[in-house]
Amino acid sequence: MCGIIAYKGKGNAASIALDGLKRLEYRGYDSWGIAISSDSRIGIYKHVGRVGNAEIPAAMAGKPARLAIAHTRWATHGGISEKNAHPHLDCSGKIALAHNGIVENYQELKKRLQSQNHKFASESDTEVIVHLVENYMNLGVKKAVQKAVSELKGRSAIVVLTSNGEIVAARKGSPLIVGYGDDEYFIASDIPAFLQHTSRVMYLDDNEMVSLEQEPRFYSMATGKEIRKRIVQIDWKVEAAEKGSYRHFLIKEIMEQKDTLWRAANQDEQKLVKVAEQINSAYGTFLVGCGTAGKVCMTGEYFFAKIAKKHVNYCVASEFPNYISFLTPKTLMIPVSQSGETADVLEAINAAKKRKVRIISLLNVFGSTMMRVSDDFFMVNAGIEKAVVSTKATTAQLSVLLLLAYASAGNLNEGKRLLLDTASAVNDMLNPRYEEHIRKLAEKLYEKEHIYIIGRSLNYPIALEASIKIQETSYIHAEGFAGGELKHGPIALISHDTPCIVLAANDESKDEIISNAMEVKARGAYIIGIAPDNNEVFDYWIKVPDAGNASPIVNIIPVQILAYHLAVLKGLDPDMPRNLAKSVTVK
Repeated sequence: MCGIIAYKGKGNAASIALDGLKRLEYRGYDSWGIAISSDSRIGIYKHVGRVGNAEIPAAMAGKPARLAIAHTRWATHGGISEKNAHPHLDCSGKIALAHNGIVENYQELKKRLQSQNHKFASESDTEVIVHLVENYMNLGVKKAVQKAVSELKGRSAIVVLTSNGEIVAARKGSPLIVGYGDDEYFIASDIPAFLQHTSRVMYLDDNEMVSLEQEPRFYSMATGKEIRKRIVQIDWKVEAAEKGSYRHFLIKEIMEQKDTLWRAANQDEQKLVKVAEQINSAYGTFLVGCGTAGKVCMTGEYFFAKIAKKHVNYCVASEFPNYISFLTPKTLMIPVSQSGETADVLEAINAAKKRKVRIISLLNVFGSTMMRVSDDFFMVNAGIEKAVVSTKATTAQLSVLLLLAYASAGNLNEGKRLLLDTASAVNDMLNPRYEEHIRKLAEKLYEKEHIYIIGRSLNYPIALEASIKIQETSYIHAEGFAGGELKHGPIALISHDTPCIVLAANDESKDEIISNAMEVKARGAYIIGIAPDNNEVFDYWIKVPDAGNASPIVNIIPVQILAYHLAVLKGLDPDMPRNLAKSVTVK
């Protein structure tokens, strides 16, 4: 949610900052802005809508600025307008500030600042921060930022630019990363913003700040003392963050599952066995995630029950505080997140750590906050995922949980063979003819108001995830149900030609889910079967490999492709759905 990029160096700051915003578009936003520091003045430009193919604003084009901050805003407090877009200025116009997060106590701060004759130009909660900084500027910019942030409640990341050519950033919950180039430095909310310039990074931890001086200098906000940081080399490639020959990131990332499943399977076997032993000996294990990662966790609960005969607990991260009383130092938590910055997951981790719970995370972003606060972690190795709608990270997460379940059962080799066979089958499945077959189905469905998905056993959570994919991309009302629950209410929703996707794996639940399909077909539904074998009940069949316990991995991929083509046919942007953001860093 929202994106920050700051630059100090020898290049054209406005151009570099604007390019950084374009590379952060996937995070989701509704307005954007740039501030530059030049000739002891701050120039600022704001715009509602997409960065798109925007050029450097004419007012900035001729200025030899070497410092800039820029921001993409996802509206929370205040409507979508230029005045509410970031960066915001203080009363003097000598301080500009961009902010990710929410100031939970902004109303009381604003009242106090107004009583001190500060003038506000926006409805945004962020503007209180720049006025707080202004209040303390007699102490110097670093101290002013330190004191201002100490008064904020809620998760925040800020970057401040002064007319004197200073850039200071601070983190209190929301992520910030420093890029370390050759005589040029970057601060951003995500690595792709500056990856084309440098792959060397340094991470801010919570309650730390950084000042871009001759080199970046880091400080504790609690003590003000300088902190030493190590430089981390990121192995992401610039081309991985580009669309290449694909029209959208979403379809590119779907097709990359030919490779990402192999990479997900390439885990340290000794580590898998070690963690499996911890799961088996834990006094309660919790799988915790949000949204799609939450559905992955729910599937993981089924994996452990079916494969390892082991009970683990799945919980939506935002609801995890309800389980606090069950936590002990013998409890194990396995949080799952693509970004490693999801606010609700981090809050759940913090709550668990207070009870001395051991944390082992499943991650896709190296160096993320989740990685740094965990006792141990697995990288799912999906690579950069820029579409808001998660695809390749999802199947990579499922793959690692599958391996852990087999390791817990003492059958890791069997699990690895299954996963490698599945990766090979997916490689064969993802071809142009297969995509075209699903696109033709999308032509039949894209004007529908409702789509329902049913599954049983391992594929019940995948029915729920399938509905998320369709909702996110096409805005069609989609719902997933357990097949056995149809008769307890949902079947009343079925009328003539209502699309119903049936996830029918070759497992112990096959006959029952086919029976459920017949029940809805008898009420007039149009049945779309996703299954290894065709069946007379299917009106449209999408073939998938017979993957046994890995069926959740192969069954979600056709729905990902369907969701993509539904969005395209409706003239929507599948990479950036409305109202959604890639990394949800606020609660």
